[in-house]
Amino acid sequence: MAAVFLIESSATAAETTPRVTFEADIQPLLTRFGCNAGACHGKSRGQNGFALSLLGFDSDFDHAALVREARGRRIQTESPANSLLLRKATGQMPHGGGKKLDPNGPYYPLIAEWIAAGAPRTPADAPRIVKVLAEPPTRTLKPGESVKLKVVAVYSSGERRDVTDGSAFQSNDNTVASVAGEGVVKAGALPGEAAIMARYMNHIAVTAITIPLSGSPSGDAYAVLESGHPIDGHVRDKLKVLGITPSGLASDTTWLRRAHLRLIGRLPSPEEVLAFLADKSPDRRGKVVDKLLERPEYADFWANKWADLLRPNPYRAGIKATRSLDSWLRQAFRSNMPYDRFATELVTAQGTSWHNGAVVIFRDRPEPVEIASMVSQIFLGVRLDCAKCHNHPFEVWSQDDFYGFAAFFSRIGRKGQGLSPPISGGEESIFTLDTGTLKHGRTGEPVETKLLAGASVAVPSGEDPRVALAGWMTDPANPWFPKVMANRVWRELMGQGIVEPVDDIRATNPATNGALLDFLAGQFRKGGYDIKKLIRLVATSRTFALSSVPNERNAGDLRNFSRYYRERLRAETLLDAVNDILGVEETFSAMPPGSRAVELWTFRASSLFLDTFGRPDPNQDPPCERTSDSTTPQVLHLMNSPAVNGKFSQEKARPAALAASGETNEAIVDKAYLLAYGRNPSGKEKAEALKVFSVSGKTRKAAVEDLFWALLNTPEFVFVD
Repeated sequence: MAAVFLIESSATAAETTPRVTFEADIQPLLTRFGCNAGACHGKSRGQNGFALSLLGFDSDFDHAALVREARGRRIQTESPANSLLLRKATGQMPHGGGKKLDPNGPYYPLIAEWIAAGAPRTPADAPRIVKVLAEPPTRTLKPGESVKLKVVAVYSSGERRDVTDGSAFQSNDNTVASVAGEGVVKAGALPGEAAIMARYMNHIAVTAITIPLSGSPSGDAYAVLESGHPIDGHVRDKLKVLGITPSGLASDTTWLRRAHLRLIGRLPSPEEVLAFLADKSPDRRGKVVDKLLERPEYADFWANKWADLLRPNPYRAGIKATRSLDSWLRQAFRSNMPYDRFATELVTAQGTSWHNGAVVIFRDRPEPVEIASMVSQIFLGVRLDCAKCHNHPFEVWSQDDFYGFAAFFSRIGRKGQGLSPPISGGEESIFTLDTGTLKHGRTGEPVETKLLAGASVAVPSGEDPRVALAGWMTDPANPWFPKVMANRVWRELMGQGIVEPVDDIRATNPATNGALLDFLAGQFRKGGYDIKKLIRLVATSRTFALSSVPNERNAGDLRNFSRYYRERLRAETLLDAVNDILGVEETFSAMPPGSRAVELWTFRASSLFLDTFGRPDPNQDPPCERTSDSTTPQVLHLMNSPAVNGKFSQEKARPAALAASGETNEAIVDKAYLLAYGRNPSGKEKAEALKVFSVSGKTRKAAVEDLFWALLNTPEFVFVD
């Protein structure tokens, strides 16, 4: 069994190298059996006085913990069988983690041999692992079918070694495909895709498992996506692989309402709906998209989305500073600032927090490790937070990678009043120091600036390392920068990202349609990082125009865009829509009269409506979490809230104006449907709606109010369809 874990490159090496060593043979088993997992001895303070580095990222620490800590009582070289390491793992002594090792299995003698040999380390000059491969890299399975994976480690000497027995496995979706400790993958009953991660000695490989839907679709099942639009082609090709068929196209009015809400966060007016229906030109949808992208609401709507990621708590960073950042964001979208310049100006920002809003991100996150985590996640889709304390458990990033990246922010100088919560009112200047270093969190040694997946970067004294970082980020060769923004825009338009979460792009969280994401990223880059061009590319596809109604072969599909995925309106969009339909205005603190919810510059502007419908918590550190779930309190608030109900009966509101007008009841019903749903009512709907006007004792004004109340308390109004 030891041969599985041992590499012998020559006769001389075999004579001088111990047969079983710690890094090569024992440490992988600690990961395989979960001993160094976060729920066991790998947690920050260990378990029951015994701590290991998480998933074995620190071999020196782990070897010392096993061999020297607790007076060396965990192993007994003279009598390996009496070692605590073996007695607890085999259940011969009480062990909180339970029995991990079979005394008659293949791993017990391997560990015993290592202990008897004096617990040797792997020689420093031994061949090192370059990469790990999972074989096969892709596999298509039928429901219930199984396959055994093989994991191969490739060494610097060029040799390859089967390390399957020492590897740990994990599926990113157990409902689609599960994996046992031996690397046996079993397909579930549902069609879909899963990524099976194999980890060996902090190296990761992934096998992509595909389980198509059984049966054969009809020959014309994919005709709706035969449009010639490249997005439709990529979606169609993926659906064919999975045996999933697309839904039909949505109606014109559904598409128009969807386009307005997704592009500018505002409902189409009745006049806009009727004009669109009257326009019979073949390019009318493209013309609508172009007009929407030039409307002033576009900038406020998309700046509001970015405020979720960057906007700080004003009581932490300062009220004036928060307003300054908000103004900067809105101006960036008003001018259609190219995304590479947008990112560069934020990452390299200098000046005062009252005059250059971009510097506020450095005021809110004053430590290099804080701003580094935010920049990598937002602009590169790489979540480095885990690597601050240990090597990333699901990716290739090490602790050294994290501190090397954070060192790009080690020369940031500050002058003026810093943070002093709960009220930070002063102005602060951000500038570049001539020199500056960052100390490694584990070793305490100064670290060099280092690009992710790249070499160290020497930054001369007097220069700003952030300029080099921004140059690398926006370089055409950088694969992450355009990809994460393309994915973010796709998710905002389609209700689901090609990668979810949108800012967690990694091999163990693969894209549902890698070819589509690569195409979007490439077009975004070629188009000069023009966000409007990217939005137009997506919004003019048939994929964006598909109906949300499922068919028998896509009802279970939630990831491959075989239909449009409905989503509740954002809190600000929903509140503005209620006010627009009823013809009333909202009053917000610190805002002029007539301001819309989407124009708010701080989450602290009091609004029970916005809080109920999931706007970010103002006390939460950015990037803030916005809740998109539908809840019972939301339903009750829209139905029963005194503040909302009071709007229906206002004398200056639209229901009162319509009731007092000379409009017929039929015309009022048509107007209400156009306002709320962006469409005319069906004959059955109109007949039911007109009944409200014939209720005994009900005034016409009350009837109109009831009609509008009923329409606004339906899923068709609350959701983007």
